[in-house]
Amino acid sequence: GNHIKVSSKLVAFNTEQADVSPKLIFFVVLSFLPRPFLDVVTDLDFSPFDDRLLATCSADETMKLWRVCDPEQEQPSEAELTLSPGQGRLELVLFHPTSSGLLALGANKCPLIWDTSRQDAPLAVLEQHGDQLQSLSWKQDGSLLASSLSHCMTDTSTRGVAMVPKLALDVMSCEVVRVLQLTDSCIVPISYQVPRKEFHADLYPDTVGTTPAMSAEEWWKGGNKQVRTPYSHFITLHPKESYPSLSLSCTASSSAAPSRSPSTTSGLSSGFLPSPSPSQSIKTLHNLMGIGSHMHTSCRLVWGPSSKFRHIQGAVMHKDTHITNLRGLNLTTPGECDGFCANARRVAVPLAIAGGQIAVFELSQPGKLPDTALPTIQNSVNVADFCWDPFDTHRLAVAGDDAKIRLWQVPEGGLTETLTEPELIVQGHTEKIYSIKFHPLASDLLVSSSYDLTVRLWDLEKGEQVKVLTGHQDQVFGMAWSPDGKLLATVCKDGKVRIYDPRKSAEPVQEGPGPEGHRGARVVWVCDGKYLLVSGFDSRSERELYLFSAESLSSGTIAVAPADVSPSTLIPFYDPDTSVVILTGKGDTRVYIFEIMPEAPYFLECSSFNSPEPHKGLAFLPKTECSVREVEVARALMLSKTSIEPVAFTVPRVKKEFFQDDVYPDTAVWWEPALTASAWLSGSNGQHRRISLKPKDMTPVSEAPKEAPVRKYLPSAVYLEEKTDEQKKEELLSAMVAKLGNLDDPLPQDSFEGVDDDEWVSEVLDFPGLPGGPQQNVEQFNCTVI
Repeated sequence: GNHIKVSSKLVAFNTEQADVSPKLIFFVVLSFLPRPFLDVVTDLDFSPFDDRLLATCSADETMKLWRVCDPEQEQPSEAELTLSPGQGRLELVLFHPTSSGLLALGANKCPLIWDTSRQDAPLAVLEQHGDQLQSLSWKQDGSLLASSLSHCMTDTSTRGVAMVPKLALDVMSCEVVRVLQLTDSCIVPISYQVPRKEFHADLYPDTVGTTPAMSAEEWWKGGNKQVRTPYSHFITLHPKESYPSLSLSCTASSSAAPSRSPSTTSGLSSGFLPSPSPSQSIKTLHNLMGIGSHMHTSCRLVWGPSSKFRHIQGAVMHKDTHITNLRGLNLTTPGECDGFCANARRVAVPLAIAGGQIAVFELSQPGKLPDTALPTIQNSVNVADFCWDPFDTHRLAVAGDDAKIRLWQVPEGGLTETLTEPELIVQGHTEKIYSIKFHPLASDLLVSSSYDLTVRLWDLEKGEQVKVLTGHQDQVFGMAWSPDGKLLATVCKDGKVRIYDPRKSAEPVQEGPGPEGHRGARVVWVCDGKYLLVSGFDSRSERELYLFSAESLSSGTIAVAPADVSPSTLIPFYDPDTSVVILTGKGDTRVYIFEIMPEAPYFLECSSFNSPEPHKGLAFLPKTECSVREVEVARALMLSKTSIEPVAFTVPRVKKEFFQDDVYPDTAVWWEPALTASAWLSGSNGQHRRISLKPKDMTPVSEAPKEAPVRKYLPSAVYLEEKTDEQKKEELLSAMVAKLGNLDDPLPQDSFEGVDDDEWVSEVLDFPGLPGGPQQNVEQFNCTVI
């Protein structure tokens, strides 16, 4: 085996001193594991996903997993896990590169594959070799395992060589490889550097991250996935762009700008260096600010884009608002159907009863439903999809297996008896209908997709078909109208995303490559109609989010955000006021939340909401149903097996007594039509009027009075009295550090109360002893916090 291994934080190697039993030593500070081995440690390896998880094997036929502490702490006396394969002396141990908890072991002449969560037996005992194993190596994607049977001899006495992970390289010095050579008496670091200055992206292609791609069980079942990060398949090594580490960057208008030290630019470039001390921070501020010189410097803390909704909280509302004791729900609605639908007054739920029956519940009448039968809508055939008319809370459109669309009118106050006769039936499709959608602006205009591979528009006022759209080669997974109601987007099983202008052509005006997976997909317009967001599956059946430019579908995706592995399609809800999209699937427990941006990185992941048990979906209510006093930005109804529960999504804010106008722009009155179907079909366009959600008794937070800053230091006259220039400078910088806080301290936005620009001017820049007022200090140092 190799007798030295390196993680991004620690070096581990073994010793065989005559006066002690075999031990492991951890560097930077020597730290011994106290006598855990009965025989020589033959090999060791750090987990690629946990810098402090170490696997060891020894000649006593055991493999152990250790949770290593910081070098200054006492190391564990017992291993977290001990395996005894019973295959003889263990010579090699190697973590899998993409799966957590998966190991390859070399037992004499036989390689073993072991899942650490299953201690009873290995996953596989591979073909026995004719000689002793000398080394094992996984392919980068983890799909193949290679073994060698002969030594590679060198001229020097080398007990092992370990390559330092890419994340620990000094990229600012253009270090491309660093290895540690273990000899009989020392560890020799060997660095390979390219003779250049600063960071050069061509030397550092994106490297794999530190989050496992799958579990051992998923790999054993045939999965092959790449290790990825939340926003991309790989993690960049650029100190300014690395996520999530903090980097401090400076740009100067003078060629005399101080050079950046690797230890202060990025956690990725510091190698084994410890965090800078407060005194080092003061020296760094000395250099960055150029005190005593005339250099004009611009400094900023670079965190990368941050969403004001990143701490959004989802919470199930009080039980008094629940509708409980639901019975006989239909849990097998087609994948193109959302499962249930709601408007501001009532919710419709399909039942698993012959005849395609639908129950309608009034939101104003929560509580426990009676055990007796309820009045329903008798659709007479199985329900394929259904939705409420956005401009009429009493009208429900239902598509059935018989290729017909039925319009039902729910009486005021709700159902008191079973409805058997629809208000209107329209027919034109020749096969079963996939889904139906009302137009967002024009009244009495409905669109439907069908197994006959057509998309049809219906004028419900006239009760007739008015347009037939063609061009699909397979099942239509999803449809969505653009915010202005001019265009219709579709995503299809044939792997295409299309945009139609129904009033001008029956063929798509744009077409581009969509998700590779064929399990289902949804589409929604985002960012004022500039982009299309598609939730679908990749070629490995993993759920992903894809962003397309609405002006150039043929160019393909401009951004992709991975979600997880699940058989259900993520159903998106997009709030145009906040640009927040909320997604979940049928049978999921997790609800994903992203803020969508019109520029890179496009997806900003926010806190997710987890339901206590699998739910059947979410249906969102109008913005007017949200409590602005609690900074509620969305309200949904969550359908479970036996209940309907309201869920409030709120943004934590400190000054709730003020109206948060940065979260609540004027909202569109989308529940009122802007024009009629006949007007739209004749070429007219319209737009919804907008209203403010601000209650009359609340003051906008943007107009809230500014609180006067409390000075916690003596007046400058006292502060500067009888002190040398060096003392004044040092105390000034100490005050700055105290104001800015330690990098590990929570930022103001972490306290959910942002910081205004003028507050930074008065609080951060108005330091005692600094010549001039706050405005002059801003002009001198041009400090900006992002």
